[in-house]
Amino acid sequence: MKDLLLIGGREFKSRFILGSGKFSLEMTKVVIENGGVEMATLALRRANAGGKENILDYIPKGIALLPNTSGARNAAEAVRIARLARELGCGDFVKIEVINDTKYLLPDNHETVKATETLAKEGFIVMPYMYPDLVSARQMADAGAAAIMPLGAPIGSNKGLLTKDFIKILVDEINLPIIVDAGIGRPSQACEAMELGVAAVMANTAIATAKDVGLMASAFKLAIESGRLAWLSGPGRVLDREAEASSPLTGFLEE
Repeated sequence: MKDLLLIGGREFKSRFILGSGKFSLEMTKVVIENGGVEMATLALRRANAGGKENILDYIPKGIALLPNTSGARNAAEAVRIARLARELGCGDFVKIEVINDTKYLLPDNHETVKATETLAKEGFIVMPYMYPDLVSARQMADAGAAAIMPLGAPIGSNKGLLTKDFIKILVDEINLPIIVDAGIGRPSQACEAMELGVAAVMANTAIATAKDVGLMASAFKLAIESGRLAWLSGPGRVLDREAEASSPLTGFLEE
């Protein structure tokens, strides 16, 4: 069955997106290969062309680069970082991150909408990271976003789908790929997210903090694939009553 993820006119077989911010450069390639990843984020500060430590040297060819605007505190800073990433040859994809909250690191949806509108008009394929709010998601879609990336839990927390109900609202109401980003801590949580009908899952800390990052990347790959298949299969109903026999309880002894 041909089941491809389409973002900005590009097709992806994998629905596992790697957030590479917490990996050593040497481990980035290992995780990408073990996870079957076709798209990976990178922070602009790690892509300093000509420098001794350039993450671009560790990302295999053919991987779609998703520069993020990490460090931006408002729309203007996010736009400037995105433009610099394009000038460095990172392409037109960009993940908008606007965070001015230093305690909880929650995204500023209002500033994110502004950055999305500006960059979409400049031809960027904009994927905004946001707190899962339906009104803001609609504004981002209207501003030209190619996908919406709601957080599952605070960045780096590994707490899972704390915003599950709100993410499901976005899946039901927004006609764009919904990609769960931030807070996913276990492959089982990634699978649960996919079963909600989201288009993809991004993971970073959960893999970077594992004892065996390559093995954990493989686990996430399989969990995401499993959750997608479960969604496509149409999960069975949940009973309101206590139980229902899986086999007939009467008649089989009657001759």
